Amino acid sequence: MTGQFSINAIPKILFGSGRLAEIGDKVTALTGSTAPVLLIVDPALAKQGITARALQHLQQAGHESRIFDAFSGEPKSSTIDQASAAAVDAHARVIVGLGGGTALDTAKLVSACAASGAPAETYELCKSPLPAEPLPFIAVPTTAGTGSEVTSTSVFTNSKGVKVWAWDPRLKPRLALLDPELTLGVPPPITAATGLDALVHAIEACTNRNRNDIADLYCHRAISLIAANLKRAVEDGSDLEARGAVLLGSCLAGIGIDNCGTALAHNISHALAALAPIAHGRATGLAMLATMDWVAEAAPEHFANVAVAMGEPPDASAAVAAFERLVRSLGIKISIDGEGLDLNRPEHLAEQMAAPENAPMRKSTRRTIVDDDLVPLARRLFALH
Repeated sequence: MTGQFSINAIPKILFGSGRLAEIGDKVTALTGSTAPVLLIVDPALAKQGITARALQHLQQAGHESRIFDAFSGEPKSSTIDQASAAAVDAHARVIVGLGGGTALDTAKLVSACAASGAPAETYELCKSPLPAEPLPFIAVPTTAGTGSEVTSTSVFTNSKGVKVWAWDPRLKPRLALLDPELTLGVPPPITAATGLDALVHAIEACTNRNRNDIADLYCHRAISLIAANLKRAVEDGSDLEARGAVLLGSCLAGIGIDNCGTALAHNISHALAALAPIAHGRATGLAMLATMDWVAEAAPEHFANVAVAMGEPPDASAAVAAFERLVRSLGIKISIDGEGLDLNRPEHLAEQMAAPENAPMRKSTRRTIVDDDLVPLARRLFALH
């Protein structure tokens, strides 16, 4: 073992079916009794009764709670600002994010903006320091994908339509509460897309320039859990064991990217977000499908470890093949034809891949990406069928 590395702090993690019932007591443990709470919750959860259950648990523990669910799609700076205003109006002392990546990333940055009074774009790309003491934040994921419940990053789209991010250890949740029962209502296409996002997180974190031996432990276990259970979770949404495995895998992959970051597949998916409304998880999975073999040529030993984690022989090409088999088995649309992209102009995507906000992902990719590589890499994505 050579070189130096460090591992970031990991939030307290609670895992297990039915643990949503503990949310009120956990808020009390953070701030004492009767602390007002802003619950930032995915609007789709109301129909499943999850919103009402969370609200009941909070109120039974003595916490006056207000709901903010006025959002859709991926996180936007305007939504974060609206939710921050709601937190201030409610005198919230705790922020609880309940939902997928949008709810969690929104809640994460609201914890800072409500404390400082500054708009979300103040913190994009770390151009301004966060407040010294953001409001305490508890993350309760209901999808298995982003791993946001254990990371220091909030990704959002600014007023110019550009996907940006804020990063600071103070954005990390105080507590991640993982209840597999909350994922049972996720439809198959979303289960597939978010699960692929988590799998790509783990693969990129353990194969990019920032990987290290400790983070590999989390990443390889995440790969094993997701690769073995994602198809089951897509085919039978009531399979609680498979749902729990993918949820835990997503969390472990989140620890991986919090320490090592992502790489080319995320560079491409973030670039896509500026051009067309393609869901992030699917875009990331397709970007990995299009470029995994190209990147693996520069790090065959690390991709061989990915293959082993996927239950394959220790060979980089086996990892590439196994990933493709899994993606094509999930029923997601592979081609991006007809999704708002000009198929005759892959240079548009290449331009976005070269944008400053996407530079860290490009630089962390194990294989050096020169400017002349960008258009051919973009063409790989357009060629998928």
